[in-house]
Amino acid sequence: MSFSYTKEMVHDEFKIAAAKDKKGKKEKYDNRIQFLKEMKQLKKENPSAMRDVHITQKQFDNLIFAWSAPNPRDHFYMKVFGRTYLDQKQFEAKKYGKDKEELLN
Repeated sequence: MSFSYTKEMVHDEFKIAAAKDKKGKKEKYDNRIQFLKEMKQLKKENPSAMRDVHITQKQFDNLIFAWSAPNPRDHFYMKVFGRTYLDQKQFEAKKYGKDKEELLN
C-alpha cells in the first residue's frame, strides 16, 4: 500500500506552515516556501504520492516565486490586477464606493 496526498492534506499542511511563520513578531514566509519546495520535490521524485494533487511543477515554481517576494499579497495582486493590494483597494473604493458589498452580492 502506498501513501498518497490529497488536496485537503496539502491545504492542511500549508496552514500549519503558515501558523509557524506567523508565530514571531514579524510575519515571515520561510516555512511556507520550504513546504512548497518539499512538495515540488516529492512530486518530482514520487509522482504517485501526489497523483490526487493537480499542481504542475511550473505551478509549484510560480508559487515558490510568489511566496519568496517581499510581499506575496502584492505579487498575487500584480499578477491578477496589475496593481498592488493597496492600489486595487483604492481603485475599488473609487469605482464602487461604500456600497461595494451590496453591488457585488
